[in-house]
Formats: sequence, C-alpha cells, structure tokens
Amino acid sequence: MNQNWLTRLERKYGKYGIPGLMRYIVVIEIIGAVIGMINPLIYYQFLALDFGAIFRGQIWRLVTFMLFPGMSSANVMDMLFFAIEVYFYYLIGNNLEQIWGTFRFTLYYMSGIALSVIAAFLVYIFTGSMWFTGLEYINQSLFLAFALIFSNAEILLFFILPIKAKWLAILYAAMMGLNVVRLMASGTAMGMVYAIAIVVSMLNFIIFFVGNNKSKFSYKQQKRRAQFKKDAAKVTPIFRHKCAVCGRTERDDENLEFRFCSKCEGNYEYCSEHIFTHEHVHR
Repeated sequence: MNQNWLTRLERKYGKYGIPGLMRYIVVIEIIGAVIGMINPLIYYQFLALDFGAIFRGQIWRLVTFMLFPGMSSANVMDMLFFAIEVYFYYLIGNNLEQIWGTFRFTLYYMSGIALSVIAAFLVYIFTGSMWFTGLEYINQSLFLAFALIFSNAEILLFFILPIKAKWLAILYAAMMGLNVVRLMASGTAMGMVYAIAIVVSMLNFIIFFVGNNKSKFSYKQQKRRAQFKKDAAKVTPIFRHKCAVCGRTERDDENLEFRFCSKCEGNYEYCSEHIFTHEHVHR
C-alpha cells in the first residue's frame, strides 16, 4: 500500500489494535438493551453523555454513554429487530476488520466514538443541552464504509427484496444530508448546532475515505493484500546456520556462533551452547 498517514500510524501503533472488537461492541449493545428493558431512566440519569454531570466529576459518562438503550421493552418484535440489527453490524464490522486489518478497524471505530463525544460537547457548549447519542452514528458510518468497499454486496431489504449495498448507502447518505440541510435551514442556533454535531459524528468516514483516497481499495485488491500477508507468513525464513540440537539460527540471535563438529558423521552444525555438550552422531 502507498505510504500515507494511516500506514505510518499502523507501523508505529499497530500492536494496540483490538482483535475481534465487534464482539465487545455486541456485548455493550446487549447490556444497553437490558438497561432499557429494566428502566431507561437509569441510562439517562446516570450513564448518558451529560457534560454538566461530567464537569461535576462523573467522568464515567465518557464511556458509559455507549450503553444507549437499543430497546425499551421486552416486546418480541422489538427483540427480534434488535438482534438482527446487532448481528448485521457485527458482520459488517468483522468484514471491515478482515479487509483493513485489526489496527485500522480499531482506529476507525474508536475515532468514531471520540467524535461522538466531541459532537455532544459542541451541543452542550453552544446550547447547554444534552445530545443523547450512543453507537448509532458510529455503526452507520460502518455501513457506509462497508458499502463503499463491498458496493455490489446484496442485502435483503425487509428480508425479501435484494438490493445492492451501494444503493442503500446512497439512500442513507441522501436522507442524512437532507436532515442536515433541514436543521441548518431552520434558522435557529439549535438547528445549526445539531447539524454540525451530525457531521462531526460522521467525520471518521470522511477522513478515512474522502480525506484519504489511498484507503479506497476495491474488495479484490484488499483481499489480494490480505492473502499476500497470509502467504508471506508461511514462507520458511532463509538462514545460513542452524543448530542441530536447539534449532536456533543466526536469525534468532545475530551474536550466536556456529561450528561444525569433526567427530560427528555427517554435516552437523551446532551453536556455541551445544558445540561441546551434544551427543556425537555416528552412522
């Protein structure tokens, strides 16, 4: 892949990626749904992203806001649609992690969380009110990213009508755009702030794709890249010396010294640790 800021970040901080991140997101959403079924007021009073409360010391809200209640009742249909939605985003997230790699997917999702916090902060600063948000915009940005990469993937709309992901993404982006325009056209400070908050919440998608066009690889290109890395990991490393006892080579320790044993019958080489302690080979 061409050198860009994502590549540099991955090389420096790649070890901090969270493998299988979507599994933890699913757990968070399930906990939020349980809270909603028990009593949604628990969330709004103690867990929501209320910066007034945060400035009074309730800093846990910077994390617990993700527990937004996805359900408010134990209705069977609500539970079914909630389960389908969570599973849908779980599959999308796993596909993106497989294509991008763990670090880039983690960065994408975590930056979405951070931007949601910033958006809520802007609403509080300019209006003094709360902006109740959970993982809604983050997950929606996942879908836009998925649709951009897997544009021809078919999704069953209403479980019946197959439609390509790109058309759903265009429809969704148009609806979001109209909502932003409507808020800005309201002529009120509140409407303007909420419009800006929505845009800020989706900035991770804009930055990763619009602001960094080198990240826009087709599915086939990304798959070839992933397969190349997988195949490269299977290649046996080349070495000149190998200890017949412990199997270490100069690739394991560049300071290791190797010697052939004149008493062994055959071409046997040993590291400095085993040159005098090995059992001689006799045919």
